[in-house]
Amino acid sequence: MYYSNGNYEAFARPEKPKGVDKKSAYLVGSGLASLAAACFLVRDGQMQGDRIHILEETGISGGACDGIKDIHKGFIIRGGREMENHFECLWDLFRSIPSVETEGVSVLDEFYWLNKHDPNYSLMRASVNRGEDAQTGGKFTLSEKASMEIVKLFMTRDENLYDKIIDDFFDDDFYASNFWLYWQTMFAFQKWHSALEMKLYLQRFIHHIGGLPDFSALKFTKYNQYESLILPLVKYLDAHGVSIQYDTQVTNVIFDIQGRQKIAKQIICRQAGKEETIDLTEDDLVFVTNGSCTENSTFGDDEHPPVLDTNPGEGGCWHLWKNIAKQDPSFGRPEKFCTEIMATNWESATVTTLDERIPQYIQKMARRDPFSGRVVTGGIITVKDSNWLMSYTVNRQPHFKEQPKDQLVVWIYGLYTDVPGNFVKKPMKKCTGREIIEEWLYHMGAPETEIPKMAKTGAHCIPCMMPYITAFFMPRTKGDRPKVVPDGCVNFAFIGQFADTVRDTVFTTEYSVRTAMEAVYTLLAIDRGVPEVFASCYDIRVLLDSTAKMLDGKKLTDIKLPFIANLVEKKALKMISGTVLEELLERYKLI
Repeated sequence: MYYSNGNYEAFARPEKPKGVDKKSAYLVGSGLASLAAACFLVRDGQMQGDRIHILEETGISGGACDGIKDIHKGFIIRGGREMENHFECLWDLFRSIPSVETEGVSVLDEFYWLNKHDPNYSLMRASVNRGEDAQTGGKFTLSEKASMEIVKLFMTRDENLYDKIIDDFFDDDFYASNFWLYWQTMFAFQKWHSALEMKLYLQRFIHHIGGLPDFSALKFTKYNQYESLILPLVKYLDAHGVSIQYDTQVTNVIFDIQGRQKIAKQIICRQAGKEETIDLTEDDLVFVTNGSCTENSTFGDDEHPPVLDTNPGEGGCWHLWKNIAKQDPSFGRPEKFCTEIMATNWESATVTTLDERIPQYIQKMARRDPFSGRVVTGGIITVKDSNWLMSYTVNRQPHFKEQPKDQLVVWIYGLYTDVPGNFVKKPMKKCTGREIIEEWLYHMGAPETEIPKMAKTGAHCIPCMMPYITAFFMPRTKGDRPKVVPDGCVNFAFIGQFADTVRDTVFTTEYSVRTAMEAVYTLLAIDRGVPEVFASCYDIRVLLDSTAKMLDGKKLTDIKLPFIANLVEKKALKMISGTVLEELLERYKLI
């Protein structure tokens, strides 16, 4: 497996890999990574679909990319997926997946057209004082000290960030900035999370710094991610004869380890309460999604809060990874990610409005008609003075194909679940769905006397507690996340958010698809390059542009930091006069 960029290999079809006709594949889990891997096996590996078997613990595909209508509770979304134009592997996949909406076009085609005709941007990024615009003005409000701290983190080598936390690099100046408000609530970072992951995010998305304040950097699907992304993948695989076996929990993969060589020899699984064994040869490829951010999610309803599962490392995917990891150090250290539930949990909630009363407040906050079928909030609106640090979003409606035209589906989340709310004097994790609606209505400015009745009869709310939702942000060192294909593995690969690949960032759809692509291309020796991560952090134009944005309009000559002062003193400016460097600095309004 090797990396490539440009369109030479992007549009090429690889030759059929040698020996693929005698190979088969077993994929554990049916989340985005596993479905993507199966598609790459079919499309680029040219493996027969009936030789590909997906083993899924639950009764539905999609993993964290969900979106369902529960017959008892109603519409449920545990989260949403933010995407951008430089998700190279994701778009490489979906250019080949037929749309389930429009005959003759791909999922990428319909996504591209949608976001061209209805581009995403927010008209209110944050609120205060019960529904007032926080007036962030697109500014980052970084002090010179905070700016220097960002530069220091950006320039630090990965190995010097192992097991370091964000709080090791920043102080109160930084945390008081709009930059941290945008960053923390958009990506769900906490002070105790990995400094390495934050650095990787800074480098990965430096080209979108200017789009952070209004979310113009983002693109969204027409419907929830299950209907817009997962369902087309499942239909594509079904058409090629790929089998998905539901309600099947894989508990272990047994390896024959001789020296450096590691061969997966057996899959141990349970179905209908009965243990089964699948014997493997070197020609049987195994792909395991190790770990999950939505494992052990629990749901409440209008009358009941969800109950946080506090048993660390519980759940099928974590047990599986632990059992695999016992066999060799190269299989990673799952306990680094799944044992600190108090540091990795937060709560979300799905609200469905039932009449016209609540939508008027949504329209006030979004400054758009929520029933227009177009972009509504354009991303999350963060309640800056919320004790829970509540954020909420209303995507294009209807968010579900089955959704009645007079209803809206809203997604809410709170990063601080242990502190009492501003209106409901209880921690979010102890609140019923109705109480979460009350707190949300309070922050949108609904009259306090009307809030209880509106919450009771104007909407339904399904809260969801997720113990491991930010588990992949926990501080880590080399080897904690196993390589996609661990050293010496002949027929085995890890895929998904807890497999380790170069330079890309977890908690993204791109990461799931990238690990899937790398795994398939490695084990089948597919002779086509995997698209490299977009190298924006090595582009001087992007670096200058992002610097200008974060300076909030100030010039380099206004900055008192020593290395900047040396750069812009009169002698230095005279030296670059008439050169392309002066032209670049002028273009980005830095001088």
